[in-house]
Amino acid sequence: MTISLDYYGDSVLNSVADILAMIVGFWLARVLPVGASVALVLGFEALTLWIIRDGLVLNVLMLLWSLDAIRDWQAG
Repeated sequence: MTISLDYYGDSVLNSVADILAMIVGFWLARVLPVGASVALVLGFEALTLWIIRDGLVLNVLMLLWSLDAIRDWQAG
């Protein structure tokens, strides 16, 4: 399991920022070409992997097929 045991929920400010980010994301997806949208998503996923060793791809992978090597890398 790779969840944080010290996590107790989001603050109101964090929830509002999430909603604003979602609105901006939907707007960008509407106005950008598909290739630019895909590149932006992949770029943010790569940035998240690099900076905090987490992301949607790792969460799905660890949910479907838990790997000790990834768990050790995330803990490092």
